[in-house]
Amino acid sequence: MSYCRVIETMPTDKKALHQAYHDHHYGFPIHDDNELFGRLVMEINQAGLSWETILRKEAGFRKAYHNFNIKKVAAYDETDRERLLADSGIIRNRLKVNAAIENARTILALQKEYGSFEKWLEAHHPLSLAEWIKLFKKTFRFTGGEIVNEFLMSIGYLPGAHGADCPIQVKIKKAGPKWLDKGRP
Repeated sequence: MSYCRVIETMPTDKKALHQAYHDHHYGFPIHDDNELFGRLVMEINQAGLSWETILRKEAGFRKAYHNFNIKKVAAYDETDRERLLADSGIIRNRLKVNAAIENARTILALQKEYGSFEKWLEAHHPLSLAEWIKLFKKTFRFTGGEIVNEFLMSIGYLPGAHGADCPIQVKIKKAGPKWLDKGRP
């Protein structure tokens, strides 16, 4: 069952949280590197947990990681690491915290080479999911197949975020997701 359909079956309190993400974020292209980094951090932190847990903690993530400011996170030291591991507003997992910091540093290097994280993604588009996974595993930390798939679907690089009959799909297509590019395999 698609995310679009699952939301319809949720109790009101959960439905509102998921509906806002579904209607305004999931599958829409992101052009800001800090927001792309933030989505990657959130997808990494979702591993082994429910997406609802991550959505409920999004404000905590934004606060803890300086609104996903790549330069600030890349400069984090051991004091920052310990601060994050003690912050109940986020997922306190050492591997995930370390991945956020190291991935911010990697993105800085990609920005230097490509001009932006978004341009790095564009430079590798189109790739198959298997090729994306291989590239992400080589480039980033804590990026397994499901994380890469969800990250790329959530930012419009891979199709599948919404069902074909979902009214949000029309809005996403108007926003020009990369998966609509004719060169996609």
